[in-house]
Amino acid sequence: MGLYIETRVRADLETLWERTQEPGRHQRWDLRFTEISYLPRAEGEPQHFRYATRVLPFLVVAGTGVSAGERHRAGGDRVSALRFASPHPLSLLAEGSGYWRYVPTPDGVRFLTGYDYRPRWGRAGRLADRLLFRPLMGWATAWSFDRLRLWCERGIAPERSRDRWLLELAARILLVAVPWLATALPLGLVSLAAVPLTILGLAAAVLAPPSSRAPAARRCLRTPPARHPEPRLLATLEQP
Repeated sequence: MGLYIETRVRADLETLWERTQEPGRHQRWDLRFTEISYLPRAEGEPQHFRYATRVLPFLVVAGTGVSAGERHRAGGDRVSALRFASPHPLSLLAEGSGYWRYVPTPDGVRFLTGYDYRPRWGRAGRLADRLLFRPLMGWATAWSFDRLRLWCERGIAPERSRDRWLLELAARILLVAVPWLATALPLGLVSLAAVPLTILGLAAAVLAPPSSRAPAARRCLRTPPARHPEPRLLATLEQP
């Protein structure tokens, strides 16, 4: 798998399962999706779903997927797998697949994902994916996992933790912007000090630890272990 994200959630397995498997709850914490909805299915068939992401106020990119889960496994862990595709011409993601693993630990659950996708738009799309989109997807997944962790561990609603993160981001921007804007003043002590103050502000904005009540991608593991095979369940799913 191309992307790997892992976090530890100090909560019970059932709570984590429900908040990741139920579409209404999933879309609340996952930054990658604006809407997720299940499609009708017959008994015994994998679950098909529709997803949508609002890229701009006037642009929504949608796609479909199929998923399946194993809730009762011999080792006590759980797994779910999915395949997805988007026919939208403006979606860089043409198709892909991934999985979630839920591994119980003495103090909670080790929650991890591995996924990959095929970009469209030929060579230009592959370049844009490697330089911009794939790093952004990795960050968004890790940020969302930490947002989910705060919800499960501390009861902080995803909407509230998002707002706290936005306030923290604004504070970090101000640390850099205020000294920089001082350069617009007439020459004097303030403007002469603006450059070193801007550098100090930038260092503080980057190095200051995130709030314990706001999500942060840096808290998640982004390097996979030496062996992390895909679950066999993924091979049973056909591309939607």
